[in-house]
Amino acid sequence: MSNLERDPAELVCEYIAAVTDAGPPPVEVLLPRDVPLGGPRAMPVRRTLPQRGRTTIGAWCFADHYGPDDVAATGGMVVPPHPHTGLQTASWLFKGEIEHRDSVGSHAMVRPGELNLMTAGRGISHSEVSTPGTTVLHGVQLWIVLPDAARSVQPFFERHDARRLQRGDATAQVFVGALADEPAPAVGPDAAAPTVFSALLGAQLDLPAGGTLTLALDPGFEHGLLVDAGPVTLDDDAGNGGTLLARSELGYLAPGRASVTLRAGDSPVRLVLLGGEPFPEQIVMWWNFIGRSHDEVVEYRHDWQHDVIAGAAASGRFGTVADYPGPALPAPALPTVRLKPRG
Repeated sequence: MSNLERDPAELVCEYIAAVTDAGPPPVEVLLPRDVPLGGPRAMPVRRTLPQRGRTTIGAWCFADHYGPDDVAATGGMVVPPHPHTGLQTASWLFKGEIEHRDSVGSHAMVRPGELNLMTAGRGISHSEVSTPGTTVLHGVQLWIVLPDAARSVQPFFERHDARRLQRGDATAQVFVGALADEPAPAVGPDAAAPTVFSALLGAQLDLPAGGTLTLALDPGFEHGLLVDAGPVTLDDDAGNGGTLLARSELGYLAPGRASVTLRAGDSPVRLVLLGGEPFPEQIVMWWNFIGRSHDEVVEYRHDWQHDVIAGAAASGRFGTVADYPGPALPAPALPTVRLKPRG
């Protein structure tokens, strides 16, 4: 999914450890902001990452939550070919179907229970369109920032089925990494685990009304719990009491926790659990690009506008998306000042 804002904020983030001698702080509640996803009827999404107070959770650096949307009313998802650098996109659906095409020749359908993972590396372009048979669209779009050692890899695409597990009252669908009390997924040429370049966790958790789950956590990870359906109360093991999270809110847990207890009220709960080792590198995020400096972002934008929008070099950094019935998405104008570190 593209960031379709006309004036996207430039964000530079650098991780600052939050653990003190007194232990981890209470749950931090990140509120969503509404963003229209373009198109004549502007499908709305609710964005919790990035924001100025918290730009990453592990290497997870972008989270858009959308739906359930009546496609007849919103027009669904129609995102023309657009570029990415320095990141992976992770598409996860609760309901509906999205058609993915990209410049390395991939053509795949995003469906519930399946992870579509696209590694942009040095540069890729792709499109995302909800299919004609989709009447309700509901899911999350996530980005993963690539560490410096991997951010120039050649682009590629993968599709993986999530692992379905039972934990007490809850059902978990693990789509990246492993839960803290679960053996690590197999690795190697014949393994089905998604290719990631940082220690990460991604999972959907479903809890029935009145249900409780005490979830083991890796103390070396920071975690985020994004509420799709709720509300839910988080009781952490740091003695900070319960925190109530409403729909589309994201509860941030700093490293140092060994567990968290989730308590459903009168309604079933569905969460997206994100976790990972704190990302130690400073990054620049602007529009659909992740780089390390202002000059890199300027170069990426120039290459996109020159090679694809102006049609000067179809075999350039971003390539072209075959069989998309329309033009690619132009990049917004850069700020009039140099992109500078903040935070």
